[in-house]
Amino acid sequence: MNIALWIAAGLLAAVALTGGITKTFVPRAKLAGAPGGGWTANTDPGLIKALGVLEILAAAGLILPAALGIAPVMVPVTAVCWILLMIGAIITHLRHDEAKVVVVNLIYLALAVFVAVGRS
Repeated sequence: MNIALWIAAGLLAAVALTGGITKTFVPRAKLAGAPGGGWTANTDPGLIKALGVLEILAAAGLILPAALGIAPVMVPVTAVCWILLMIGAIITHLRHDEAKVVVVNLIYLALAVFVAVGRS
C-alpha cells in the first residue's frame, strides 16, 4: 500500500510541477492555444501565474514532507488542497466546453483522494 501511495503522490507531483512551471513561465497566448487551455484566454495573467505557483508548491507538498519526515501530515493536507483545485478545474473546463479535459481532471482527483485517505 505504501508503494502505491508513493507512486500516486509522485504522479500527482509530476503533474503539478509540470502544470505549475507551464502556467508560471509560458505566455498566456500560447497557453490559450493548447488543448484544455482555452480558459486562459480571458483570465487575468496574475491569476494564471498564482495558480502555477500553487501547483509548484503542491508538487513539493505531496513529496517532501513524507520523504524528509518533517511534518508528514502536510501530505494529506496538500492532497485535499489538490482535490479542491481539481474541482475548480473541472468546473472551469465544463464552463468552457472542454469536457475532454475533465476526464483527466477526474483521474487526478481520484489519485488525490487516494493519497489524502491513504496518508491520513
